[in-house]
Amino acid sequence: MPERYFVVREDILPEGIVKTIHVKEMLQRGEAATVHEAVERAGLSRSAFYKYKDGVFPLNQLDRERIVTISVDLEHRAGILSKVLGLVAGSEGNILTIHQSIPLQGFANVVVTVDTSPMSSTPIELVDSLRKLPGVRKASIIGQG
Repeated sequence: MPERYFVVREDILPEGIVKTIHVKEMLQRGEAATVHEAVERAGLSRSAFYKYKDGVFPLNQLDRERIVTISVDLEHRAGILSKVLGLVAGSEGNILTIHQSIPLQGFANVVVTVDTSPMSSTPIELVDSLRKLPGVRKASIIGQG
């Protein structure tokens, strides 16, 4: 299922999500030195912060988030990782890191970090294209920043 994004007014968001954004802003501005300090000041549990932190962003920040980390589950067959890397390169994405797990039960997980700044397509479009490749079981954005 493709990832979907929504624009939602702050006053109707659950308190945990609003506080998560507040914690991220405190950390970014240097008002808190650690996550522990920031969540204490915001009145939020660390588990709630870690649950929401990679999924909530102020609207003005989304355009600047051009480095994405993508998790891809691949069938254990020759050439599939090469096709994934070729698709990213063909989309003008710059691969910064690659981490691959040992294949288990016929599948391997690959996590790539991509600089999407030179791309004309969006990270979501890149992930949708990855999902369509033969041998790709699952693809999703797991981080931005």
